Amino acid sequence: MKLRMLGLAAGVLLAMSSQAQDAPHAAMPATIVLKAAHLFDGRSGQLSSPGLIVVQGNRIVGVGSAAIIPAGARVVELGDATLLPGFIDAHVHIADDHNDNWAEGFYEDMLRFPVEQSFHAARNAKVTLEAGFTTVRNVGASDFVDVALRNAINDGLVEGPRMLVAGHAIGSTGGHCDASPFPPERVPEPGPLEGVCNGPESCRLAVREQMKFGADVIKICASGGVLSESDPVDVPQLTQAELSAIIGEAHTWGRKVAAHSHGDLAARQAIEAGVDSIEHGSFMQPATLELMKQRGVYLVPTRMTQLWVLAKADSYPPKIAAKARAAGAAHTAMMKNALRIGVPIAFGTDAAVYPHGINAQEFGDYVDVGMTPSAALLTSSQGAARLLGVDGDTGTLETGKFADIVAVPGNVLQNIRATEHPALVMKQGTIVLGNH
Repeated sequence: MKLRMLGLAAGVLLAMSSQAQDAPHAAMPATIVLKAAHLFDGRSGQLSSPGLIVVQGNRIVGVGSAAIIPAGARVVELGDATLLPGFIDAHVHIADDHNDNWAEGFYEDMLRFPVEQSFHAARNAKVTLEAGFTTVRNVGASDFVDVALRNAINDGLVEGPRMLVAGHAIGSTGGHCDASPFPPERVPEPGPLEGVCNGPESCRLAVREQMKFGADVIKICASGGVLSESDPVDVPQLTQAELSAIIGEAHTWGRKVAAHSHGDLAARQAIEAGVDSIEHGSFMQPATLELMKQRGVYLVPTRMTQLWVLAKADSYPPKIAAKARAAGAAHTAMMKNALRIGVPIAFGTDAAVYPHGINAQEFGDYVDVGMTPSAALLTSSQGAARLLGVDGDTGTLETGKFADIVAVPGNVLQNIRATEHPALVMKQGTIVLGNH
């Protein structure tokens, strides 16, 4: 019996040893080599030529002409193109749909079952990814549809960018983050679970509930908004005590806070309470922008949305049209002041106000307002990546980073609008658009 047991043990060990020797060879991931005329690494701000990236599995293992190309690697020749880090959008609403008809669009999402809306969200995610955006921050969605979408993408059930999500955006009764003023006897008033809070403890509860159900980031409405019906666009909508409660609770849990704020005073109050980013910022004055620079608070300009609503103002109800014109007109001066002062800027667009998938117009819009093409690109690879806290994994084309890569036609520094027409998109080593 002992001899038989010893023989069985020896056989098991021999089989395990054989498997261990074979495992590295069997598990070796496929290697893909991307070749193009140019490369923008997202860190140096410079273009290098020729462009070459070696990808193994979901990571970059070599960059530049000195990179070693393993035998048997699949080579993708992209010709006269620029390789760039996958784009990062710090302000999207993928779970919502765009509709040129304001009234229809404002209500259609609410009238769908959450499960139905999730199918719309999945479509929007795929379109966004194919536009070159491999990482996004979704700053507000109803019914935790964005949490469900993030999980489905992570589980490989649907195609979409890597997502950081907020759950419900948090704000006060009657504010930009509240629902429309429906008759309360017909539509129940939202509470902290839905992101509507009043007073520090109520707001603290709203934060905890978003985090309980899966929020990676907290979004607040510090001031009024453009496309909401009942509120002035630039007035504060949270008290200093409410802001401190929200931001303090979120930071205790290791979550960053993004503050929607068109108004100057509301933005200043949020900055003083320790917020991580100001979204939109239309009416901010130089003194507030200087404070942002001092404290390292990011501006997420959503420039293309300001231009979009300004162009569409005539199609909105009169009160909303007036807000759109005022915010759009003020935004240009604010952006120029921000560039002059040196405020840190993170790329963000407010997708859903405009049709999903055209996010890259923001790069060209930054250049139109005074940025260099290189600086515009760095708002994604350096600005948004750092703001979202994902710069250890993505944002630059460097060995060890995720293989999040976009190729666009020609020399991107000579034509920034080439970002709007990707020839290839790779997310974590998988080609999702282009030469398969």
